[in-house]
Parts: sequence; structure tokens; C-alpha cells
Amino acid sequence: MHRGSCLCRTVTYQVKELGDIVYCHCSQCRKAGGSAFAAVSPIDSADFHLLSGQDALAEFETGPGIARVFCRHCGSPLYSKRAFQPELLRLRIGSLDTPVEKRVSAHIFVGSKADWDEICDLAPQYAERP
Repeated sequence: MHRGSCLCRTVTYQVKELGDIVYCHCSQCRKAGGSAFAAVSPIDSADFHLLSGQDALAEFETGPGIARVFCRHCGSPLYSKRAFQPELLRLRIGSLDTPVEKRVSAHIFVGSKADWDEICDLAPQYAERP
């Protein structure tokens, strides 16, 4: 079991189990997080439970049926969701408060990564989504 929260701790949640951790280098993830990539993990929607802050959640639609969910108070990105895949969320690993034993399993969308970013680990790299 993992617990997480936004920066201001208004939104808190727990999730039963993490999927593989992936670093996404696409331009949308870079813009949404203000960094070189987003560390995300697919999780089962049924295993994600908000503990507090439901009213603080806001969504931004980045494409048809694709939404990024964040805290409207502090702006922390928490997860993304797709209407055509309601059983799955993509959790932002940086919002976790509990230790994570897993390590990055892959880098995706490296074909559009920031030119100033250098990938220095041995995880597989994919130009787009494998």
C-alpha cells in the first residue's frame, strides 16, 4: 500500500499497488510538470482511493478524452486518465509519500525529449510508446 499527497497536502490518497515506473519525455509531460520528464506508473482505478481533498481536484483536458488531474490550490500534478481506458490511471510518482522500491523500467517518447536532457541510466528507451 502506498500513500501520497499534493504539495499543500490538501489532497491525500492511497493506492494498493504500482505498475512499472516509466519516464515520459513527451512535450505535454514536460510542460505539465516543468521538468525534463514525468515519472508515471499505471495503476488500477479501483485501487486508487482519495482520502481527502476531492473538492480541490481540478482537471485539464489535453486531448479528446484525456485529462490531467491536479490540485487546484498548489498545482501539483497527481494523475492522468483516459475516457477510453477508465480502469487505468497514470499516477505521478513524485506525489508519493511512501518509499518506492521499484526503479524506472523504460523511457518513452525520447524522440521528443528536451535537447538539454541526457538520459544516464540503462533502462530501455523508446522513440514513442512501445
